[in-house]
Amino acid sequence: MRLLPLLAMVAATPALASTDSLSADIAAKGLTATEAQLAAIASPAPDERFALAGVRFLRVVETALQAQAREGLFDPTGLVPFARLGEGTTTSGLALRPEAVREILTAAVDGLDKARAPLDGLPEDADFGVVIDTKDIWFDVNGNGRREAAENAADILGPVLLGWQWAERDKSAPLPVVRFDAADAAWLSAYTHLLGGTSEFILAYDPTEPIRRVIDSNKTFRDLSDPATAEGEDWTTGMTPIADNIAVALWTMRNQPDAARMASVRTHLQAMVADNRRFWTMVDRETDNDREWLPNDAQTAALGIEVPKGTGARWLAVLDDLDALLSGKKLVPYWRVQGEAGINLARFFEKPAPLDAVDWIQGSGALPYLEKGPLADASSWSAFENLVSGRSFLFAFYLN
Repeated sequence: MRLLPLLAMVAATPALASTDSLSADIAAKGLTATEAQLAAIASPAPDERFALAGVRFLRVVETALQAQAREGLFDPTGLVPFARLGEGTTTSGLALRPEAVREILTAAVDGLDKARAPLDGLPEDADFGVVIDTKDIWFDVNGNGRREAAENAADILGPVLLGWQWAERDKSAPLPVVRFDAADAAWLSAYTHLLGGTSEFILAYDPTEPIRRVIDSNKTFRDLSDPATAEGEDWTTGMTPIADNIAVALWTMRNQPDAARMASVRTHLQAMVADNRRFWTMVDRETDNDREWLPNDAQTAALGIEVPKGTGARWLAVLDDLDALLSGKKLVPYWRVQGEAGINLARFFEKPAPLDAVDWIQGSGALPYLEKGPLADASSWSAFENLVSGRSFLFAFYLN
């Protein structure tokens, strides 16, 4: 999942004199109360607009976590946004109701749009700083309005983002304090587009009926099984979620996608690239070094992550390739054609089709989108991966 930034994204509230006191207020009252207070401001200043966007962004995650807890959903593959945070209550990790994934992602798309709204038109030269101590962030997972030990954002997100490194961290070290500024507003806008586009893609193919098929078949398997011989765990216990999740993914991709949602996916991804370009232009102009969220070459990251010099330029080269693919200026290489020919991704978004695995591996599914033209290659990604010393996926989550 692309969610490392959630450990730190939050905002200011007008009732408080400083963001330092805000941090404690959020720790005590939670995100819902803070959002309501910020949304009530008639003419918000730039820092208050950023604040509202940040809190709404975190509320999207909180709402998804609450829904997961109700539905028993957990996606260990990380394919479904937000669904790798928390723990499932079903054997397969699938939701108890087939409609749950669609409902969660529909709510997320709406919430991300609302989070981005206060950032639209925010001046690039706005001079503000929003400071937050990340230890104060928490998600009201059970919805009771009280902070509990299992609801700390760091404890929810840390294992997913850092894996074994989270367990072996120095637990005595304080969590970071971050100061967000105008450049980070462009970063946040880009992240809302990234998660919005990913959610729209899944909604376009709609996994509801494939999930229903798996749930119904699992019920039959349980009815046929002998409880006396099914006690304990064996190799089938581990195979169940793998088989079920693969089946849902493959069956879902066979659906005819919704054309309007696929167009929205492309729009979101193109906007993400534009916001990233704006962010790196703005951050490169900064001369301070004050608890930076994502630093330029002369700054350091408040999160304690070493960001190699030149990261911005290398990442923008990766996004330039993505932009060229989305616009059809470059083609995706395909194994059955040699030379300057490949898949026009732009045409696929304009006239989307099912992604049946057999059809696309054999090639008949790809035929409508194949043409001659310049190909994208992996050189930009390889250069980025070499720069960040093999931590490319961690940095991809961080940079978006």
